[in-house]
Amino acid sequence: MNQVRSVAQIFETPTPHFVGDGFRVHNFIPGFAALSMQRMDPFIMLDYNSPHYFPPADTPRGVDVHPHRGFETVTIAYQGKVEHHDSSGGGGIISEGDVQWMTAARGVLHKEFHEKEWSKQGGWFQMVQLWVNLPSAHKMSTPKYQALENNQFGIFHLPSDHGLVEVIAGNYQGIEGPASTFTPIHMYNLKLSQGANLSINLPSSYNTGMVVINGSISVNELHKAQANHFILMQNDGEEFTVSAEQDAFVLVLSGEPIGEPIAAHGPFVMNTREEIIQAFEDFHQGKFGHLD
Repeated sequence: MNQVRSVAQIFETPTPHFVGDGFRVHNFIPGFAALSMQRMDPFIMLDYNSPHYFPPADTPRGVDVHPHRGFETVTIAYQGKVEHHDSSGGGGIISEGDVQWMTAARGVLHKEFHEKEWSKQGGWFQMVQLWVNLPSAHKMSTPKYQALENNQFGIFHLPSDHGLVEVIAGNYQGIEGPASTFTPIHMYNLKLSQGANLSINLPSSYNTGMVVINGSISVNELHKAQANHFILMQNDGEEFTVSAEQDAFVLVLSGEPIGEPIAAHGPFVMNTREEIIQAFEDFHQGKFGHLD
């Protein structure tokens, strides 16, 4: 029998701040000391845009052109739509239920805004953006872009119509997700009806956490967590249970730690200070391409 993985801590949302004028986010990673880049490796940043109403606007809100190097950005859309463009030619519209997985690697410029037509209507906006670190061997690889539509996700149906597991990356009970990753990562959306109970089994060495997108759950029938909470799991076992106290939507993140030094400054995440300095020099010399 697998040892039970226990809950380390449950975090309420920290004070929000705006990224650009279009993303009102709570920074869980590395916003809490207990959720440092090293503790949650390979997940080195997590901004959670809890539900926020944006009134109609003719000029879409968002973040203008900025660079990245050394990691991947993963945007998960729960409400609202985002339009993305980058200097490697990637881009498109991230609609509700979809995921954008951008590998910045050796360097890209990108920008992201509320989708034009959605912006004109306004509405509720809810998103997660992750930064997933890359191992040193791949930090200077060629940028790429994965537009993952909801209908591409692997689906595991719970018994008795109690909900489902959407597999974005990795696998759950043999069901594979479509995302291509550089290191082992499991990423699921749990869509649970009230009373649903499921077991999740992941290697104890993988750093694991959950964001309650909506509803209310209990973990291991002991720890209750409400919407907009982050649950950090210990690395002391493999198996834990999630039970829906009411209809619930939960993002599960679990990944094998890369275990390399992390040097981070602004939009760059490398292994050494010298590599960070080089990234700034390359950016100022125009080596990240061009984006209007």
